Amino acid sequence: MIHLMFIKNVNRWLKEMAPALVVLFFTAVFSVFSGYFTFVEGWKAIYIVLFRFFRFTLFLCLPLYILLPIYSFIVDKMKGVLLQTVKKRELHIEPTTHLIFRPFQGIGIGLLFATKLLTTLQLITGATAQPFLFFPPGQFQLGRLLVISMIVVAISLLLSTLWTLDDMGIRYVNRKDQEIKMIGKYIGTLTPIIFGFYGASRLVGDFSKLQALIYLFKIIVILYPPFTVFAVLHIYFIKRRAKYFSKKVSLENIDIWQKGE
Repeated sequence: MIHLMFIKNVNRWLKEMAPALVVLFFTAVFSVFSGYFTFVEGWKAIYIVLFRFFRFTLFLCLPLYILLPIYSFIVDKMKGVLLQTVKKRELHIEPTTHLIFRPFQGIGIGLLFATKLLTTLQLITGATAQPFLFFPPGQFQLGRLLVISMIVVAISLLLSTLWTLDDMGIRYVNRKDQEIKMIGKYIGTLTPIIFGFYGASRLVGDFSKLQALIYLFKIIVILYPPFTVFAVLHIYFIKRRAKYFSKKVSLENIDIWQKGE
């Protein structure tokens, strides 16, 4: 019985993560013949693609286990401006949100972090003329690995906190005009646009327009699979621990059917 449930869950996860797995598969296959995303050809390219995917995914998902204390701290410190909706929250996969919007939000923030910290990485590793932090340099560099890991963890904590506040129905209220807003609603809408545009503009400033577009395409292909898996696993993580997150909330409740967001 347990074995059948496990198989059923795995099949469901594979189905929900299908877009990410498809992109990962074609990235690996294409890299075998061209080295376009790995700078090496042959079967070694598959190892690089898979190792990079699992490394990014691991550092995105591990911080979920310290999410509860961060969530509790924010709720406690901002009690005066937060409310919780009493509308029943359905924690399930929404294709538009979890397979498109949230992954590209992560990619946009990653693009910003990478362009801002590129100079720091070059100072640590001594590398020059590196177009992007997430591109393999052709040889192992400990400094580069540490910087990327810190970036990924920071992005994970930022996004997972905003997503959890949203998923748990936590809202910000303007006490002056009683206007209720979704936590991170406008930040979440503008983040992939502003951050992505800023990162892209930095690439255009350092490289030709065509080369910048190529780099931008590469980074989207590289980061989309791990960020999609992260978005899907996040919703399951919150769903399985919803009662623990609910216990940490002692906010005023409000019926969103009576007041707008």
